[in-house]
Amino acid sequence: MALSWATAIAMFVLTSIYCIVSHPNPEMWFEDLFPPKVCPASASTETFYGIMFDAGSTGTRIHIYTFVQRSPEKPPDLEGEIFESVKPGLSAYADQPEKGAETVRGLLEMAKEAVPPSHWKKTPLVLKATAGLRLLAEHKAQALLSEVRTVFEESPFLVPENSVSIMDGTDEGILAWITVNFLTGQLYGRNVQTVGILDLGGASTQITFLPQREETLEQTPVDFLSSFEMFNSTYKLYTHSYLGFGLKAARLATLEMEADGQTFRSSCLPKQLEAEWHFGGVKYQYGGNREGETGFEPCYSEVLKVVRGKLHQPDEIQKSYFYAFSYYYDRAVDTNLIDYEKGGVLQVRDFERKAREVCNNLDSYSSASPFLCMDLSYITALLKEGFGFKDSTILQLTKKVNDIETSWALGATFHLLQSLGLSHQEGSTC
Repeated sequence: MALSWATAIAMFVLTSIYCIVSHPNPEMWFEDLFPPKVCPASASTETFYGIMFDAGSTGTRIHIYTFVQRSPEKPPDLEGEIFESVKPGLSAYADQPEKGAETVRGLLEMAKEAVPPSHWKKTPLVLKATAGLRLLAEHKAQALLSEVRTVFEESPFLVPENSVSIMDGTDEGILAWITVNFLTGQLYGRNVQTVGILDLGGASTQITFLPQREETLEQTPVDFLSSFEMFNSTYKLYTHSYLGFGLKAARLATLEMEADGQTFRSSCLPKQLEAEWHFGGVKYQYGGNREGETGFEPCYSEVLKVVRGKLHQPDEIQKSYFYAFSYYYDRAVDTNLIDYEKGGVLQVRDFERKAREVCNNLDSYSSASPFLCMDLSYITALLKEGFGFKDSTILQLTKKVNDIETSWALGATFHLLQSLGLSHQEGSTC
C-alpha cells in the first residue's frame, strides 16, 4: 500500500540519512526498525552500494548509487550515481521475455565494473517496473519478470526477496517527491518550502505536492492523499498516478480517435506522412490527415479530447512551484526551450508557444520528429486543461539535482537498504 511505502521511506530518510540521534526518545521511534547495534563506535570508514533498475515503458535504466560512511557519528554521504539506459523498455518484449531479460543482463555488466568484487555479495540488486508492465496482460508481465529474476539470481549481487516487481503508481510519485526534496535540501532545517513534482513517462504521468491549504485537503479525493511522519512533523501529500496518460499512451489515444481503416491519422502530423510506430510491443500504421486541416488549432482539439474532464484539478497548484522531468524535459530540450545539460526554468505558456511554432510549420520538423507537434500540444493540454495550471505557472525542468537523477529510484534505494538492515552494518548508514 502507498501508506506503508511512504511511512517506511520517511522513517529511513529520517534515521539513515540525517541520523537524528539528538531526539530525546530515539528508542520510541526506532524500536521496531533497528537492531540494538545502530552506530558501533568501532565502525571504520566504508563504502557501500545499491543497484536499482527502473523498468519503464520506453526504456530500462540502471542506477548504481555509492554511499560513504566516514564516521559513526555522522550520516553517510551520497557519493555519486552511475546511470545508464537502454531502449526499448521491457514491455516491448512482451512476446519475447528471454530477449527482454537480456537487456537487463547487459546493464548488469556495467554494475560489475562499477562495484568492486569485494562488495558484490552485500550490494542489493532490485528491479521495479512501472506503467509499461502495468498495461500488459498479467501473464505476459509475469513472464518478463520471471526471466529477469533468473538473470538476477545468476548475478554475483545480493538478490533480496521480491527483488523483481511491478511498482504501484502512487508509490512512484511519493518516491520521486522524496528524492527531489531530499536532493534540494527541502526535507530538513527550518522554514523550508517543499517543491512539487511532475513526471511524464511513456504510459503514465504523476503529480505530487505538499498541500498548504486546508481546503485542498478537504476537496481532494481521499485516495489522492498519503500521510507519513518525517522530522517530527506529519506530511500529507497530494499524489496520483494517471495510467494511460503518459506521452506515448496519449499519442495512441489521440490516433485512435481519428482511425482510418488500418491507418491512424491525425491533424498533428504532416499531410503526406505515412509511417510505422511501435509501442508496447505492438506495431501501428499512422499518417497525416490528408483531407483535413493541419496546424496547432486542429491538433490541440484532438489532444484535448484525451485529457479534458478526466483529471482532478486542485486550485492550489496554480501558484505552487514544481519540478518537471522525463518527457517534459526531453521535449523542452528537443525544441531548444532549455539546455540539455543544465535544464532551465519555464512557464507553462512556453510549451504552448513552442507547440504553435512547431505545429504551424510541420514540414520543417516532420523528418526528424514527426510526433513533435502532437507531443507538445498534448503537454500543453495536460498541464492547462488536465491539471489546471495557469499559463504563468513556473516549472523547473531538470534531469539531475547535484548530479543525481531526479527519479523515484533514489528514494526506493533508501527504502531498500533500510529494509535489508544494510544501513546498520559496518560501513553503512547509521
